[in-house]
Amino acid sequence: MHRLGLGLAILMLGVVGCRGEAVDDQPDQLVREFIIRMKRVHGNPRAGRQAFELLSQRAQRNLTERAARASALAGRKVAPEEMIAPSRFSLLFDPKRISASVNGDWSTVTVYGSAPAREHREVRCVKEQGRWRVVLNLPPLPPIQKRRTPEAED
Repeated sequence: MHRLGLGLAILMLGVVGCRGEAVDDQPDQLVREFIIRMKRVHGNPRAGRQAFELLSQRAQRNLTERAARASALAGRKVAPEEMIAPSRFSLLFDPKRISASVNGDWSTVTVYGSAPAREHREVRCVKEQGRWRVVLNLPPLPPIQKRRTPEAED
């Protein structure tokens, strides 16, 4: 029994070791992995966190601020990854092919479906600290407006 467990552990290390490049070494790999992770997000906080980790720093900051504001309103801690709305991320087609065009630290990754002429979407990626990250176009948050209280007017 002990040998079997050790053998399985060695086999698992071999499989992980053979994996090769990290999912964020190339922009096309990153987008492929992001799609896989987003498919798992629905109601799964761990999967949400894994998708969040593939986002650009700017997108992470935006979602973190949104979570802080939601926490203040909800009266409970809302995690930044909970701000990723799976309903807004729905695949309009089944990805069949992915290609990337790299220009310095920026990349445009095109995802194609089975009818490439009409089934294709572009995803922007940015290289941050040597790793590719997905760029989400999130609207900037407006400044928090503070209400004037009667005491402040005195």
